[in-house]
This record gives sequence, structure tokens and C-alpha cells, in this order.
Amino acid sequence: MTEPNKPIEPTTAKPPALDAETLAEIDAAMDDLADHGAADPSAKKTIRGPREVKGGREHRTGLVVSVGATDVFVEFGPKELGVVESTQWKDGQEKPKVGEQLEVVVQRYEPTESLYICALPGAVQKADWEMLEIGQVVEARVTGVNKGGLELEIANHRAFMPASQIDINRIPDLSVFVGEKLTCQVQKLDRRGTGNIVLSRREIIQAEREKAAATLKEALKEGDTIEGVVRKIMDFGAFVDLGGVDGLVHLNDLTHERVNHGAKSVARFVSEGQKVTVQILKIDWEANRISLGMKQLQSDPFAAAKEEIVEGATLTGKVTNITEFGCFVEVAPGVEGLVHISEIDFKRINKVEDAVQKGEVVQVRVLKIDPDSRKISLSIKQTKERPADQAGPGGGGGRGRGKGRGDRDDRDPAEILKETPQLRRMREQAKLREKQEGKKSKGSGGLGEAGGLGLGLGDLKL
Repeated sequence: MTEPNKPIEPTTAKPPALDAETLAEIDAAMDDLADHGAADPSAKKTIRGPREVKGGREHRTGLVVSVGATDVFVEFGPKELGVVESTQWKDGQEKPKVGEQLEVVVQRYEPTESLYICALPGAVQKADWEMLEIGQVVEARVTGVNKGGLELEIANHRAFMPASQIDINRIPDLSVFVGEKLTCQVQKLDRRGTGNIVLSRREIIQAEREKAAATLKEALKEGDTIEGVVRKIMDFGAFVDLGGVDGLVHLNDLTHERVNHGAKSVARFVSEGQKVTVQILKIDWEANRISLGMKQLQSDPFAAAKEEIVEGATLTGKVTNITEFGCFVEVAPGVEGLVHISEIDFKRINKVEDAVQKGEVVQVRVLKIDPDSRKISLSIKQTKERPADQAGPGGGGGRGRGKGRGDRDDRDPAEILKETPQLRRMREQAKLREKQEGKKSKGSGGLGEAGGLGLGLGDLKL
């Protein structure tokens, strides 16, 4: 390790060896360039690459003069030659051709060979402690985890990566990175003492996403089916990473089953980090919004159960949810119907929980099916025998008319619909007359049983 304030000695590592054939190619290329420059004075201006500092690194653009099996040589100007190892180009990536311009990052100058040792911008470079610089992209191995982030090892030195710099998304369990090698960028470097190195991975991932997003904008179309990863769960749905851009699966498009508003309800069907297949429903690049659907790729349980679920059928189902106005019962996988509070029992109930509980298995009768709105009306009480005191006409008081004031009308919905408006008006008039006659009977008092005999004061003679 170098002492503080002591200049760093040039490295003794040898640059790539130049064989005789490569040197001959370089000399020939430089001779051609020199001849061309004599005929065209402006040519040398295109060869010489201006120095530009980006992220603390020197970037230069030069002319490719030789492409070998192990090295690519670039000329920046007269007697200014740089070399890039061929391993910088990944498998399948095309190397530049002789005569093309190439931007490189200058790592150091090797005086013994009069060469600039260069690398491609963004390429992972070998981490030498003496050569580490802020902005350099390197590879580091994760050795441990602490509450603030990751502990790493780079160039035989300890380094640290804050949790906020690991990814663009929050990672709940950092231990999954232990033992992994991460491509990261040197964010802070202090050579004093044992050395203090801070690394970041967030900007690299963000740059990769932006590059992928540009490609996806041209490739994605409405109606396409694509794979993605659930990035975040919200109360109203789930965000899915499509490989550079995010799309939203609204809870209404998550599944054919009923999904209540809330992150816990959404988490019943998807989890963060899960790979899912989605369909693109709508794209709005101006607003940067992509609507996705998952249920569109699933079979429709409502259509699959239409032969079994018919009006008048008696089915067995499980209570899935309870509300103030009734309860929902699942009568087939993914198919639910509503039992209104008036259809739970023949007797009056104040709370739905007083009659049924969530998770309870009950028998129901299908009253009505609306295929357009996909709604099913069910009844629990229609599967039971009606009590004797509510036996209907001829059974004591009439069906739907209970005993006492304020009793609820418990007739079947179908029976109520059969009643004509004229019949209802006649019934209301009859009730009004009964009330009036009752008041007169009470007002005739003073004579005890006289009112009970149907005699008024005018009928009594003194």
C-alpha cells in the first residue's frame, strides 16, 4: 500500500506483447495515414482524439489502425497509440473495423512501450489498488451483510455498498448477494490508512434499464404477451418490470376472482420478485403508462361453470366475504354470488354475522344470473323449509305479513314482482282504514266494553 501523499509509482505490469506481424500492420497503417494526411491536411484532425473527462475518467476517440486476435490498436494522433484487449468485447459482439472511430477510456500510459492502456467505456476493468479511480467500473465480491448495506472485497481491500445503492428497487433480504460478484462503480475512494472504498450499483442498473427501455418502446405493442417480474405491490395492483419499463396490473385485471382493495389482498395472488406472464392492454408513452392484465390469459371460470350454475339450481358453496348488505358465496372455483341479507333467513337478522360466518360451507339456491355484469343472486333461506307461522295464504296472516307492527316483508322477490301496482294500492288503502278504525275504537271510550260491541255514543239513548 502506498503511503499518504506519496506519488504512486507506475505499475510494473507488462502491457500486451506485440508480435512482429502486429507491429508490421501498425507501421503499414500509420504510413498510409501519413500519406493520406499529406494529400488531405484535414485528415489528421479526424485522427487526433480530444481528451474529455467523464465521471472522473479520461475519454478519447481515435482511429482503429489494427484489429488482432488479442488486441485492438487505436491512434489518437502522431505517435499517440492506444491498445484495448479483445476480451473487452463480449461473445457475439462485433469488433470495430480498421479505419473506424472508437471511443475508449484511458486507464494509464505505459512509457516503456509508448502505449496508452485503454478500455471500452462501461467495461468491467481489473481492480488494481494502485489504479482504482472514482468512476471506474469494476467487479467486486460480496463477503457479508450489515444493517447499512453490503460488505465487499475489491483488489484485496474491503469496500462498502450502501443499501440505497444496490438496486433501483428496495431489496428486503440482502443476504441473497453474499458470495456473488457484482459489477459496480467506484463512488468514493480514500487511500489513507487502510483505505475507504464506497461502491455503487444503482447507476449501472439505471443505465441498463434506460437502454433497454429505448428498445422496448419500439418493440412493445398492445395485445402482446410478455414475461416480467413483479417489482412492487400496491393497494390498487402490482407493478411489473418488463425488462426496462414498468407496467401496472390493476387489481381488476389480476384474476377472475374478487380482489379487495389493499396490498394484502393483492399479495394473495402475486409476490415481489415473482416471474409472471402478462398481456399488454394499453400503452401511453406520453404519460409513461402501460396497463397490463393477467386474468386475460386465464380461462374464464364463469364461462366454464355456466352449465352447472343455472337459475333454480341448489349448490353448495363457501362464504368468502361478509358485508353489511349480505355475504358472498363461492359456488365454483373463481365464481362468487351474492346472498342479500333478506335472503339469508326467514326471520329478521340485524347482522349478517349473526347467521353466517366467513369460511362456512352453506347451501344456496340460484335466484338470478346476469351474464353481462357477471353477477349471480343467491338465497340461503330458499333451501330451507318455511316456518309454520309464515306459511303464506290460508296459513295464518298471509305470506309476507308478519305479526305486529313493523314486521319485514319476507316474500320471495319473484312473488313481489308478480304483484300489480293496483293490488299494492288496494293493500295500502286497507291498512290505512284499519288504522283509522282502530283510532275510532280507542276514541269511543268511557263506556268500557261499548267500543268493543261496535256501539258509538250516538247509538246510546238516555
